[in-house]
Amino acid sequence: MTGLQRRRVGLAGRWLVTGLVIGLVVQAVDGPALWRELSGIALWVLVPALLLSVLQVVISAWRWRYTAQRLGVPLRLGLAVQEYYLATFLNQVLPGGVLGDVHRAWRHGTSAGERLAAAHAVAIERLSGQVALLLVVLASVIGLVQAGHLHVGAPGGGWWPVVAIAIPGLAVWLAARLGAGDYLVRLRRDLHRALLSGAALPVQMASSLLVLASYLGVFLLLAAGAGYLAGLAPSLVLVGLCSVLLLSMVIPLTVAGWGVREGTAAVLWPLAGLPAEQGVALSVGYGALVLISSLPGAAMIFMGRGTARNVRRSGA
Repeated sequence: MTGLQRRRVGLAGRWLVTGLVIGLVVQAVDGPALWRELSGIALWVLVPALLLSVLQVVISAWRWRYTAQRLGVPLRLGLAVQEYYLATFLNQVLPGGVLGDVHRAWRHGTSAGERLAAAHAVAIERLSGQVALLLVVLASVIGLVQAGHLHVGAPGGGWWPVVAIAIPGLAVWLAARLGAGDYLVRLRRDLHRALLSGAALPVQMASSLLVLASYLGVFLLLAAGAGYLAGLAPSLVLVGLCSVLLLSMVIPLTVAGWGVREGTAAVLWPLAGLPAEQGVALSVGYGALVLISSLPGAAMIFMGRGTARNVRRSGA
């Protein structure tokens, strides 16, 4: 079997797994109740949610440009927005959820003549977002458990999320400390320069929290359109639960997190004393909105515009 055939089989397999997981979730919940929840989401949320997605892409692209500039790779903001739309669309239709980011790193690196720095810029920019998300999930879950809004029923009470996050974090730290070689030296240098330094870290965290707020804002708009928001307390509970849904999408099992996100919602909402169908409906609505908002990126596939001359014109 050739490499191309293996990639095609892998892609088909991811789509198959996605369909199977979604099917299992639909079977596990009340189908008619789920349809009622989905049909109850007002269409007016589409406009503000799509407008919010534009702001989200612009901030994300700015974060990427900032990261690239910290590493000495020029990138014009307008071009970064275009490339981010393309990457977002590819992440929605290709398995793993990161192939679009790999593609934009390759395009930028090829055009700028700095492939490693460009790859690090994309990786660090994505890492910045994941760090912000982990911190929010940690704070949200501990807050929900301590307030009695989430009943995990696990040993250790509200401290289990600390252990769950600290163990992989410790493993990464040990790998970095024990590693050797020129590449790891370069990686540590770039991480410090673009993310961990005193000048970069506040900028990265602020921009990443703004991006995360836009994600959660889409969930809140969907919840408002479905009539789930009855006050401040339910809104805060939903924000905490939806942050966990965003974290579940990091698992590279299906296409664009479909199925994994809905399965997480089906398990998580009853733990908070809420109908599973509400969580799954919000998850499906979010997935659909993200796909629609990424469609401008599809236009870039047919534009045939070269990235090289645009990057070379962009300057620092």
